[in-house]
Amino acid sequence: MIPWLDDDSLEFPPTRRALGPRSDAPGLLAAGGDLRPARLRAAYAQGIFPWYSEGQPILWWSTEPRMVLKTADFKLSRSLRKTLARFRRTPGCDIRVDTATDVVLKACASTPRDGQAGTWILPDMQQAYLQLAQEGTVHSVETWMDGELVGGLYGVNLGRMFYGESMFMRRTDASKIALAALVCLCREHGIPWIDCQQQTGHLASLGAAPVTRAAFESHLAQYVGQPAPQDWTYHPRLWAHLEAGDGGPPAPEEGPADASDAAPTL
Repeated sequence: MIPWLDDDSLEFPPTRRALGPRSDAPGLLAAGGDLRPARLRAAYAQGIFPWYSEGQPILWWSTEPRMVLKTADFKLSRSLRKTLARFRRTPGCDIRVDTATDVVLKACASTPRDGQAGTWILPDMQQAYLQLAQEGTVHSVETWMDGELVGGLYGVNLGRMFYGESMFMRRTDASKIALAALVCLCREHGIPWIDCQQQTGHLASLGAAPVTRAAFESHLAQYVGQPAPQDWTYHPRLWAHLEAGDGGPPAPEEGPADASDAAPTL
């Protein structure tokens, strides 16, 4: 039996009680409760996340293994490197953070997914994450071209940990550009891991790899309690983190960058 959460308590069952790999729902931990900010923060701090479809109760998960992108391991392919270079030098192309989070959420919700008939980013879920965004806990990284939002992603930030939730694109590689920008932001702010939740070939091609639940929770215990970054502004100089390639400080620029020289685009 899956335990039903007490509405008056923020406690979750121990994650070791999540359903195992031979069950019909590997990683399912609990059901019920609500999506109020305090519960969501308590869940993410323990590596637990909500994921459910229309007509279902709120379902809470702790997957084993856990897909993680270590920011030092981000794979910048030759083609993506060329795309980023073109994006940076094209006028009207730039990365913005938290300027259209509601639009990003809706776009992610409406993006078709392989093997999924509908979306798990339901209206109640969108409202919950928008409330967290107002509190500075949820951030959207957005790819803009000529004033148009063409791709992006959003996720949860607790301390020095970022939990990626979903991404979308309306032009080729626009979501990858946003992810590359997120990697730069995380390297700048000392965030070594981005949670990707589920294992996919696409994420693996970008450098993500599975870790055990124990390793994931150990990492959270070390980083979630640290001070969270206060300024998520994307500065063009942050692209230098990809040139450094090791998560260390960015390499010095050869000269001052202007808006067209440093913006991310296709």
